[in-house]
Amino acid sequence: MNQNDNRKETLEFNKLQKRLRRNVGNAIIDYNMIEENDVVMACISGGKDSFAMLDILLRLREAAPIKFDVVAVNLDQKQPGFPEHILPEYFETLNIPYYIVDKDTYSVVKEKVPEGKTTCGLCSRLRRGTLYSFAEKIGATKIALGHHLDDIVETMFLNMFHGARLKAMPPKLRSDDGRNVVIRPLTYCRETDLIKYAEHKEFPIIPCNLCGSQENLQRQNIKAMLIDWDKKTPGRVEKIFKSIQNVSPSQLADRELFDFVNLPLDRSEDRKAYEFEEAEISSSNIDESMFIDVTNV
Repeated sequence: MNQNDNRKETLEFNKLQKRLRRNVGNAIIDYNMIEENDVVMACISGGKDSFAMLDILLRLREAAPIKFDVVAVNLDQKQPGFPEHILPEYFETLNIPYYIVDKDTYSVVKEKVPEGKTTCGLCSRLRRGTLYSFAEKIGATKIALGHHLDDIVETMFLNMFHGARLKAMPPKLRSDDGRNVVIRPLTYCRETDLIKYAEHKEFPIIPCNLCGSQENLQRQNIKAMLIDWDKKTPGRVEKIFKSIQNVSPSQLADRELFDFVNLPLDRSEDRKAYEFEEAEISSSNIDESMFIDVTNV
């Protein structure tokens, strides 16, 4: 690679880095994800997304107008062959506080889920419960997860296609018992950017053998669909995400979100003119003298 190529590569990475930091910063501001004196428990799985999230949070912390701490936490689920040394060694190079939490959820998942069935649901619930309780134990006020924009859109379609629900992943979530708050700082970040970022930073990626690598997973089918859409119509996935931010309950059909039952007719005030309201009657069998004046009923 010659000098010009190196310069171009450096320039492209600087643009990428600024874009990701800007996206994370905007998400934090828009959803008030991190506040003064927060202790952010960054959950690191060993995948590209959580590595990138941790890296960006640490960089933003240096320039943030507020004070907050970041603690890295990895949940070792005791998967066979999991390289236990990689994450502690990486955290040591960053000189940051960290915990490796041991919890054999792998055995539970393998025992409860039939061969060939998706393990993601049970694995996620077991992991969430462990992380929630550990966050309280160490005094963490926010739990940061590495889900990005593509994850959020994929989840929405998963719930639509397979659960008959219009539901995605919120950028910020309070647990049902109110004892924990989950944040997703990568909410505005595209996966393609995170892949490039991870490659350049050379994170020690650990593959997941329980969920993401399983064949014929429903999420993988939806991911492929969205990639195809993005190729044919660039920007479509971002627009789908924007629609999640711009919901009109009265234009949907959820009776819990909007009161369709009690919509009384009200013609008591003078109305504005309707567009193209003037029309001539060319034919009718109705006697207009029989019209009822509803305002006087």
